[in-house]
Amino acid sequence: MADRRANVKWNGDLMSGSGTIDDVGSGAFGPLDVSWPARSEDVSGGKTSPEELIAAAHASCFAMAFANGLAKAGTPPEQLRTSANVTFVPGTGITKIALTVEGRVPGLAEDAFVAAAEDAKQNCPVSQALAGVGEITLDARLAS
Repeated sequence: MADRRANVKWNGDLMSGSGTIDDVGSGAFGPLDVSWPARSEDVSGGKTSPEELIAAAHASCFAMAFANGLAKAGTPPEQLRTSANVTFVPGTGITKIALTVEGRVPGLAEDAFVAAAEDAKQNCPVSQALAGVGEITLDARLAS
């Protein structure tokens, strides 16, 4: 079992306030500035948002689950390049997550790659935690 921690400070109301992710338990990052405009507008002003952090968490968890599944099947990847795009609609919440992965996996056919990617999408712990999101899509392809 592993517990993870983040400490956040918020000042003011939602619309005009701002916050800081002061630190995380691992010490890997912080402080990071957060704000409502960083969540709800195209221009973030150098600040992050919960949705951006969810995108990072989902992309990395998916990549780890996918690499593990491929290795267990006897076809470990040379490289997986993964991205997650999280769509946030103010007043509604997170409405969509689009995962994209391109990989170099010697000896693996495209259809087997896509099937393994779908399995990783269903079974990575972050995907499971985000099961309430209306739509999680996956675009998986082998690098040419």
